[in-house]
Amino acid sequence: MASSSPWPLIHAERQALAADLAALDGAGWATPSLCDHWSVLDVLGHMTAAAKMTPPKFFAKLAASGFRFNALTAKDISQETAGGAAACLAEFRRVAPATTHPPGPVEAMLGESVLHGEDIRRPLGIERAYPTEAVVRVADFFKGSNLLIGSKTRIAGLTLRATDTEWSTGAGPEVTGPLLSLALSMTGRSAALDDLSGDGLQALRGRFSV
Repeated sequence: MASSSPWPLIHAERQALAADLAALDGAGWATPSLCDHWSVLDVLGHMTAAAKMTPPKFFAKLAASGFRFNALTAKDISQETAGGAAACLAEFRRVAPATTHPPGPVEAMLGESVLHGEDIRRPLGIERAYPTEAVVRVADFFKGSNLLIGSKTRIAGLTLRATDTEWSTGAGPEVTGPLLSLALSMTGRSAALDDLSGDGLQALRGRFSV
């Protein structure tokens, strides 16, 4: 894992996403994201709430939501999007420089910035050339983590090898492709599976809910 702070990368990704969304119209905001049941606006609302979160606030909200994480998240999204897309984007811009975050490793916030950025961009047809360092750090974090989304279990017994940079992990049948697509796939985004190939791809596909 890289030892330098991920915050400059996180802040840069937030600013880039805000810029990409500046001219989005109503239909764009309502577009289904790569996150099940969330629109593009919902994902931005979630990212805005996460940027404001602190460990004490998180646990207080979790208790108020009956210790149901999904309920907590739904409440936060509803609050952040209640004023409409323009207000939500303005608030996201305002909190973009923040260094507060929920309990857990700060690297997870870099994952939020990159992966949720793609959850928004891919359905909208927006392409971004993410800094290699950012994507490598995200992949390195999630390859060993089962935090919330089970990445470590999803790729167990497989070798993942990037075709666009020097990065690989695991042992077993190989899955190859762009590192961003490997990161998206290990974190449960089935839309990225079509970017991949290799003897292990069928096994990886089988680990996604249908």
